[in-house]
Amino acid sequence: MRILRSEATNRRPRDPVTRTRAPGPGTASPVRDVILTAECRAALGDLAPESVDLVFADPPYNLQLGGSLTRPDQSLVDAVDDEWDRFDSFADYDSFTRGWLEGCRRVMKPNATLFVIGSYHNIFRVGAILQDLGFWILNDIVWRKANPMPNFRGRRFTNAHETLIWAARDADARKYTFHYEALKAGNEDCQVRSDWYLPLCTGAERLKDAAGAKAHPTQKPEALLHKILLATTNPGDLVLDPFFGTGTTGAAAKRLGRHFIGIERDPGYAAAARARIEAVTPLDPALVVQPLARREEPRVAFQALIEAGLVVPGARLADARRRFEAVIRPDGQITANGIVGSIHKIAALVQGLPACNGWSFWHLDAGNDLIPIETFRARIRAAMKAA
Repeated sequence: MRILRSEATNRRPRDPVTRTRAPGPGTASPVRDVILTAECRAALGDLAPESVDLVFADPPYNLQLGGSLTRPDQSLVDAVDDEWDRFDSFADYDSFTRGWLEGCRRVMKPNATLFVIGSYHNIFRVGAILQDLGFWILNDIVWRKANPMPNFRGRRFTNAHETLIWAARDADARKYTFHYEALKAGNEDCQVRSDWYLPLCTGAERLKDAAGAKAHPTQKPEALLHKILLATTNPGDLVLDPFFGTGTTGAAAKRLGRHFIGIERDPGYAAAARARIEAVTPLDPALVVQPLARREEPRVAFQALIEAGLVVPGARLADARRRFEAVIRPDGQITANGIVGSIHKIAALVQGLPACNGWSFWHLDAGNDLIPIETFRARIRAAMKAA
């Protein structure tokens, strides 16, 4: 027998993961690594404000299926027809969406971000409400499905993608987490695009009930959550999923050294999530620690290299191919071709470029050797961290 969602309830049973009780109103510190069995809007009201680093939301899509769907051979398609995906009107769906988004925004830290996934049935309505509530949209991401379900009636294009909206809590958020360098390095040193090609959740990853049927009709692939968490969170961060289902977010979070709060109103889904997450073995923390992004490193002026005795006035700089030369001045500027300026300005001028990163361009000319000046900056940064 398939597990179906029950009616929404505010009942709080014993927590199925690590805690024995869910929090009450006014909780000072955030709970973590828990599944709260409750209707999401009620549960969100009990969480500590500004306590969450990331929200991933996979809300009902409001598919509004009018009847059964069959394949050309007349076999029945196991489509989403559960009670939790039914709303009487668009107005009812909008009211529901506004309620849970307001709850999420309240518990998000100032620099937290939110992902919400949907299809053409709902994502445009969700996006408009996000903007109405003050969220600031950073990207829309297209999940291209490697193995989409065909369009059996042949009356429309095959629905081969879903859309994710990535948004900051408000337009003033500037220090939200985004691991640009790590993503680029893992993508053959190319910027990661906003279209992601991933398969649907199938095979051994798909949870089954006792009868062998899908435990949840819309289980997301763990690869999708891995990509999101690696891109926009750090180890130890707290991730909230207000539509937890069978726990994909929690499983990915535990594996990657993040914490989670899952809200799921159906006890059957919550039980499946608990068993799934308990079976996850976290990765070695050394594998998931995120190196500091370059833009987050402490600023070091070129003059600091002179003050530390790492370079001396009068020494010569050259590019890696010895095409251009410059001389270090005592004031921390350099000179080339009679022009004086910063390491960045002179690097750009000698090449005829509008801009250049002097730290990566210049090397100290040590006779037979060229030593990147970035090496000296790294030494100073290491000393600053150790101090």
